[in-house]
Amino acid sequence: MPSDSASCAATLNSAAAATQENTISATPRLHAGSTAFRATARAMFVGGFCTFSMLYSMQPLMPMFAHDFALSPAAASSVLSVPTTGLALALIPASFLADKVGRKPVMNIALSLAALLMLLAAFAPSFQQFLYLRAIFGVVLAGLPAVAMAYLSEEVEPLSLGHSIGLYIAGNALGGMSGRFLAAVIADHFGWRAAVLALGVLGVAGAIEFWRSLPDSRHFKPLPLNLAEFRRDVASHFADGGLPWLFLSAFLFMGCFVSLYNYLGFRLLAAPFNLSHSVLGFVFSLYMVGIWASAWVGRMADRFGRRNMLWLMVLLMAAGLVCTLADSLWLMVPGIALFTFGFFGGHSVASSWIGRRAQRGKALASACYLTAYYLGSSVVGSFSGLLWGMGKWNGVAAMIALGLLALLLIALRLRKLEPLAV
Repeated sequence: MPSDSASCAATLNSAAAATQENTISATPRLHAGSTAFRATARAMFVGGFCTFSMLYSMQPLMPMFAHDFALSPAAASSVLSVPTTGLALALIPASFLADKVGRKPVMNIALSLAALLMLLAAFAPSFQQFLYLRAIFGVVLAGLPAVAMAYLSEEVEPLSLGHSIGLYIAGNALGGMSGRFLAAVIADHFGWRAAVLALGVLGVAGAIEFWRSLPDSRHFKPLPLNLAEFRRDVASHFADGGLPWLFLSAFLFMGCFVSLYNYLGFRLLAAPFNLSHSVLGFVFSLYMVGIWASAWVGRMADRFGRRNMLWLMVLLMAAGLVCTLADSLWLMVPGIALFTFGFFGGHSVASSWIGRRAQRGKALASACYLTAYYLGSSVVGSFSGLLWGMGKWNGVAAMIALGLLALLLIALRLRKLEPLAV
């Protein structure tokens, strides 16, 4: 029999837990236009910016790595495939950690450590050691993308969720554009080490702003690690009529997108284009299209429904891909812009759909989506390098076309999906 003091303590703990849960339930969620929503949007925009700028700024530098270290294009792509593999493998463990200690602490620490590792990579004495640092960088960075969508799904009201996630992904787009542009221009004048160092400094500044701006969670409830519940959540997600297809769409979306941008530099630096790295940086600034696409398509999805927007974005990507087959910048540049618009719009739709479909284990659902997303970047992005070796740009484009066909079939299937009650 427990003692009277133990019984009293248990009663008090139960009462405190009930009071805390009632307080959490009574706290209103953030809505577009409120001060807290704007602070959240600013922090998430910065977090997305730093994530993509530090992760994908290596793409325009791949031809430099290939030249300086005598690598094939496929081997040079490891500066991206290695960290994205580490990131993909660490997403679910990071979501477990976030369930235990909280969303905000995990995101803060992840972004800060990633920025410091970026700084260290600038001084790596060999390509192999550079890859080691990039691998660790990918693992620690996982704490932000693994948790960001779960944080937003918990803290933001459903009608504003698409808008908020669209802004987060817009930060991804601006970060991807700025990181690529800065890396290309700085490397063209001062070398790739100076470019990596500059991106590390930018990451440190972003981590400080993210730490300062992001509001504390108001709807987070700590959860202990429960393997039985984990298995139930996984089974629930994969038994859902939509989530497995959304996970697969993430793999294909990112695989197609990274394949195009990974080898875009090799294509444009060679004949008949013969662009410099600085001019190549301006081509990568087409990411600006994605900034607008994410926010706008997110709002359109909130208004007209995700099932009515996803397949349209895939068709836009396909139209853009066709334009890239031309040996003319007048067709290729608009094609890249159209492809970029479709990707960011489609990713905004699919990722916000995850938060709506997952009835339990939202952080795990987001982590599963992003695991597939970054595995697509690593696996498909690396495989496309082999096709570049066999057929140059036409080989890469053929593989992307197959991926887009599969995406279209998935989007049409999801269009018939029975919606869940709000």
